[in-house]
Amino acid sequence: MDLGLEGRACVVTGASRGIGLEVARRLCAEGARVLIVARSADAVDEAAAGCASLGGEAAGLVLDVTAADAGERMAAAATERFDRLDVLVNNAGSAKRRPLDQVPDEDWQPAWEVNVLAPMRAMRAAIPGMVERGWGRVVNVCSSAAKRPSGMTPEYSVTKAAELSLSRVFADAYARQGVLVNAICPGPTATELWMAPGGLLDQSAEIHGQGRDEALAAAGAGRPIGRLAEASEIADAIVFLCSERASYVAGAAWSVDGGTVQVII
Repeated sequence: MDLGLEGRACVVTGASRGIGLEVARRLCAEGARVLIVARSADAVDEAAAGCASLGGEAAGLVLDVTAADAGERMAAAATERFDRLDVLVNNAGSAKRRPLDQVPDEDWQPAWEVNVLAPMRAMRAAIPGMVERGWGRVVNVCSSAAKRPSGMTPEYSVTKAAELSLSRVFADAYARQGVLVNAICPGPTATELWMAPGGLLDQSAEIHGQGRDEALAAAGAGRPIGRLAEASEIADAIVFLCSERASYVAGAAWSVDGGTVQVII
């Protein structure tokens, strides 16, 4: 299937690893031009070089997406490099497992900054140019926890739910002008966030008094499909929503969670 992404100018945040990197790879393989945004200069350079080898074009921008001017800087960098910005994927984020009563007040604001204000600022900066050209795609990478809050990731769940609402507000505002805004809600995915030493898998194992293998088996067993997702499986759905083929999808919140959240919407 031709996704109609050749030559499209894209920004992907959190794109130096995990789901974001897989999205950037697939966009480049489709012939798109991709600005890879992340905080580590070495990781950004490595990701850009790897993506560029697949086709299209890739460049890097070292940036903390929670900076107040991050949206403007991403839009400006894409316009300077590619002359425009057609596709925005808000993917940057993180999580930590612990019960509600162990989340200090000072940890709620960073979750709000990265999961709500950062994508809001990015959309606010990127969408006007899309409106001028009458075509744009925005995908906000949310979480299954946004639909079914997890008691072990409380500030993450609450702010991801807010991000879903944010996506819908922007979708309603701009769909008639050719800019389609959607959200993706992955379940647990076998990326560095989960699998790296000290990541969510190890945190879960410690909380439940399990070994690492036991914790991984338990996490997989919690999905009807019986395992964690691969980053590539999430990226495939995101890239479709970035494409010409998703021309009648707006305001959606697609679950890509192996059947975890048992709702019919």
